[in-house]
Amino acid sequence: MAEEYQEISEALIAGDIENVKALTQKALDAGSAPGEILGKGLLPGMDVVGQRFKVGDMFIPEVLGSAKCMLDAMDLLRPLLSQSEQDGIGTVVIGTVQGDVHDIGKNLVCMMLEGSGFKVVDLGIDVKPETFIEAVKEHQPDIVGMSALLTTTMPKMGETIKAIEEAGLRSQVKIMAGGAPVTQNFIDEIGADSYGPNAAVVVEEARRLLQE
Repeated sequence: MAEEYQEISEALIAGDIENVKALTQKALDAGSAPGEILGKGLLPGMDVVGQRFKVGDMFIPEVLGSAKCMLDAMDLLRPLLSQSEQDGIGTVVIGTVQGDVHDIGKNLVCMMLEGSGFKVVDLGIDVKPETFIEAVKEHQPDIVGMSALLTTTMPKMGETIKAIEEAGLRSQVKIMAGGAPVTQNFIDEIGADSYGPNAAVVVEEARRLLQE
């Protein structure tokens, strides 16, 4: 079985969508537990992708290909997973802040988080502080993620955090923020918990935040 899981990991790293799906189905047909396929085949592969992306050995198109492999395989596994396995290792509510309609970076982060076992609630673009608050109340996430590409919309991150505080929800969630113009100093100023300069680091930071 270990060899089958290794094959799944290698195909995912290579971005071979058809082979990942075929190998996943083969493992299911052979009696492998869905959770084992996920935990021993797919997730280790995504970990390698994240590390290679972080150090510059993989680029965004390749990462997107691997993430697509992961999501397609999950289409086979999700109906067979237990509720606890479906919920993933944690829940992230994420969106591009109000006034900003850029979503390429956010979408990559979403795919990387989902591929790494997180449940992701994507609120989309131009997300008002009130919408973040409603999503926190509805989905009870572990983490709230905010993205901005424009310097003119960065202040909305601080406004959103303030709104979450005023709603009495700040102690319930960790808050991450990122985007091209965002810096660690800015993160410190607005009172966020973590800075995600790229999608690979976001996954690492999300895991770290869950341990706090």
